[in-house]
Amino acid sequence: MQRRDFIRGFGVSSVALGAAFGGIGTAHARTEYKWKLVTTWPTNFPGLGTGASRLAALIGEMSGGRIEIQVHGAGDLVPTYGVFDAVARGDAEMGHGSAYYWKAKSPATQFFSSVPFGMPAQKMNAWLYFGGGLELWTELYGRFGLIPAPAGNSGVQMGGWFNREIKSVKDLKGLKMRIPGLGGEVLARAGGIPVNLPGSDLFAALQNGLIDATEWVGPYNDLAFGLYKVARYYYYPGWHEPGTVMEAILNKAAYEALPTDLQSIIMNACKVVNQEMLAEYTARNPVALQTLIAKHEVTLRRFPHDVIVRLRALTDEVLTGLARKDELSARIYASYRKFQTQSQDWDEISDLADRLARDPA
Repeated sequence: MQRRDFIRGFGVSSVALGAAFGGIGTAHARTEYKWKLVTTWPTNFPGLGTGASRLAALIGEMSGGRIEIQVHGAGDLVPTYGVFDAVARGDAEMGHGSAYYWKAKSPATQFFSSVPFGMPAQKMNAWLYFGGGLELWTELYGRFGLIPAPAGNSGVQMGGWFNREIKSVKDLKGLKMRIPGLGGEVLARAGGIPVNLPGSDLFAALQNGLIDATEWVGPYNDLAFGLYKVARYYYYPGWHEPGTVMEAILNKAAYEALPTDLQSIIMNACKVVNQEMLAEYTARNPVALQTLIAKHEVTLRRFPHDVIVRLRALTDEVLTGLARKDELSARIYASYRKFQTQSQDWDEISDLADRLARDPA
């Protein structure tokens, strides 16, 4: 009561207080900025597409309507893999995707998506926010007139859908698999043939024999795409993507033209969506996996030990080669590896020890 009296004494309403903090909780204000957001995902596709839509809606809500963002799904306004260029050109002020799609722009972008046998979501966020990763990412994208921000994570992905069993390393030779990023480069060194296709093409590609296997995300998204209808074997673990970061890409000139309060709203909205998406996947994947197994009789398989060992060795070769590309790639790799290494001792007595304590068998 004293607090309310204090506020009334100064003639300050809750609406005025909301306006003082960027418009949160205020009546809908007049739109000052109309932006376009282009994505690599189908519109409102579970988790990924809805994450992009949630980001746009949240920015509108937090700004009190001062920013209005129209979302365009994959192939709507620009091609699926044209998001990076569209935002760089200013055709759209904002994009949503994952950084490994832009390796043709710079191979180093892949470090900010997912690294095979690398850090899971929790540690990726720690590296980006508190380990210098985001500063390096910003430096890299700044060369293209862009600003990046983490805006989602799928968590550990599945190893993929296969039309035949993988019994040994020999079965990887000649395997045509949809797999992007560094995972694709590792598969190529193992004798496989990586193919990069947008998610909307995966079902038909498997059905028609264009590819022998595909990874997409995990049970939640794979169930939605109906991949169980065209591939028999579902493999784990997702060695290639242990914690895949989704990104918001901002046109730097458009972002810097905003007042500072709106800049802060955008970045904090990205943080909210980053957390929410991981939580959603963590909640939905177990339920979807049970549906795939119990209802659709999917055959779950673990990659053989020798396959994992070989892929791990090839990953080290790929990452070492990538670090030699240029000076910035070397600094990014060094930072990533240092953070990953220094967290291992803590893992032994925290996450791993806790899991063993709960399930000592």
